[in-house]
Amino acid sequence: MKDFSEELKQLRERVEAARGYLRIGSQRDRLAELESEAARPDLWDDQEAARAVNQELSFVRDDVDCYDRLATRLSDAATLDEMAREEGDESLEAEITDALGALRAELDEVELRALFSGEYDDRDAICDLHSGEGGTDAQDWAEVLLRMYLRWAERHGFSAELDDVSAGKEAGILSATFIVKGRYAYGMLRAEQGVHRLVRLSPFDAAHRRQTSFASLEVTPFIEDATSEVEIDEKDLRIDTYRSSGAGGQHVNVTDSAVRITHLPTGIVVSCQNERSQHQNKARAMQILAAKLVERAREERQAELEAISGPTAQAAMGNQIRSYVLHPYQLVKDLRTNVETGAVDNVLDGDIDQFIEAYLRSEAAG
Repeated sequence: MKDFSEELKQLRERVEAARGYLRIGSQRDRLAELESEAARPDLWDDQEAARAVNQELSFVRDDVDCYDRLATRLSDAATLDEMAREEGDESLEAEITDALGALRAELDEVELRALFSGEYDDRDAICDLHSGEGGTDAQDWAEVLLRMYLRWAERHGFSAELDDVSAGKEAGILSATFIVKGRYAYGMLRAEQGVHRLVRLSPFDAAHRRQTSFASLEVTPFIEDATSEVEIDEKDLRIDTYRSSGAGGQHVNVTDSAVRITHLPTGIVVSCQNERSQHQNKARAMQILAAKLVERAREERQAELEAISGPTAQAAMGNQIRSYVLHPYQLVKDLRTNVETGAVDNVLDGDIDQFIEAYLRSEAAG
């Protein structure tokens, strides 16, 4: 009969650690408070407050359920092991091995939550893609990256809303703004912020020469109520309307419903064209602008701290973080963590978790 005692001990320690970083003690108390609050008959009198309560309730319940599931799996595996040893039943070894493997896999996934320590890590993410140097190839590359991130979101069960797309002159896109909605979307996608470099034989070059192209991703936490955290003076805004140009069905190219807002003091520009009306597009653009201004203020505070204590190891916009080589060999390599893979097609189909996890772990390690 195989001895599983050491594996059980290690898994018991990991489950106990999960109890700590998931803050289960305080979360159980908070769950009771939120359930009571959510049951109030007047909750939806204030819709914004009601949404906040329900979102927090969902997050807290998810953490508590997650820990309870881990504890139950561990208890079941330990009971099975004890029964097998008492009865000398070797036929249960395979079942115990499977149970421990399933628990180990779930812990691997849950332990990522310990890496999300940022103030906004559990929020949705506003993503801005921009083509860079490389002409038409760069615009095509930006569209490939857009598809990669949308597929990644789909793999995680996140929803993705495409708010604005500026088409390239010949192919691809000049830029795109999309919001990925799901818990820890920002915490994960901030690991992707930076410049992405592509090397391939250009499909747009008659001589089929090798071309290097660049595209950049900027990620901002989406804060639903950001307008209450930052004051925006209408006199500081230039608001332009134009005809929508992207996909959107019968509502596109009928009226000048798309909205572009420029915040004059900072130069921040946001656009939205995929809502049904100019009013809705303006409201969404204002939400995005407010979130960007909150993030800008946070970055300025961080810069002040870095001036005192020195810079942190975070990747900054404008730095090349990853290379995707399709010719003369196939390789995707993250230049911050040295994680690499030859499975380029899988990566471009949204399989980027290995890069995200490696970055988050290296960041946590300091």
